Amino acid sequence: MTAAQHETIGVVGAGTMGHGIPPRAARARPPVLLTDITEELARKGLGEIDREMRRSVEKGRMTAEEKEAALARIGTAASASDLLAASDLVVEAIIEKEEAKTSLFAALDRACKPSAILATNTSSISVTRIAAATRRPEQVVGMHFMNPVPIMALVEVIRGRKTTDATVASVIRWSRAMGKETVEVNDFPGFVSNRVLMPMINEAITALMEGVASREAIDTVMMKGMNHPMGPLALADLIGLDTCLSILHVLHEGLGDPRYRPSPLLRQMVDAGDLGRKTGRGFYDYGKKEATPGRS
Repeated sequence: MTAAQHETIGVVGAGTMGHGIPPRAARARPPVLLTDITEELARKGLGEIDREMRRSVEKGRMTAEEKEAALARIGTAASASDLLAASDLVVEAIIEKEEAKTSLFAALDRACKPSAILATNTSSISVTRIAAATRRPEQVVGMHFMNPVPIMALVEVIRGRKTTDATVASVIRWSRAMGKETVEVNDFPGFVSNRVLMPMINEAITALMEGVASREAIDTVMMKGMNHPMGPLALADLIGLDTCLSILHVLHEGLGDPRYRPSPLLRQMVDAGDLGRKTGRGFYDYGKKEATPGRS
């Protein structure tokens, strides 16, 4: 099965990750449909897509003509049913909560055509457990895009216990048609990306809590000393502190290792609603437009 054989891609969830996926999918030339809980949220996501594509044009990543052609291939659906009935590949990009994802995948299974591939953008939750909520586990796969989707090159392709070779090969071809590089991994908590990344972020938070150094010092050490493009605290703000906490819970519970136990400071900040860029305040205060170490 080639990417060209998929006529329509559906994206469920128009938030931070969800509105980043359609522009890449549309540049691979199929029609893309975006949906969320309400049509208003889907249209808000479409507005974010337009703004991000304008920035891509300004930075020379695409031409104005390419932007308009890609944007014309992206639409919003009034309901998930409208989207699902038409889609050959559905990418879920909702909140990083297992109950929400399994509930959605059970609904996707009922609504989608039998041949449709169901992909989850989960960053840590078991693809096998998500697939078990469906009657087509062989057609369920992890398709973990990195944030921010328009810039980051990688898609982590996660094979559940029953995912077939054909499903994995199809998603790899699709990812490459979107201009992404792929790495295939097996279904373990956190996969590769977050199993390695989250302990570093968690340790950086603990170092800040213990007064080892300031937030700027911690981020600068990792940027200038380890050649990371962004410091771990700034990166946590970009990812969302609530998402970081959810991933650490999955790692801690799934692997049973105390090194994955979330930092008390991270828990406290999430409880306070200081979730990073999406709320305007995390380890840095974005409302005051502070100079934040990391990518501009």
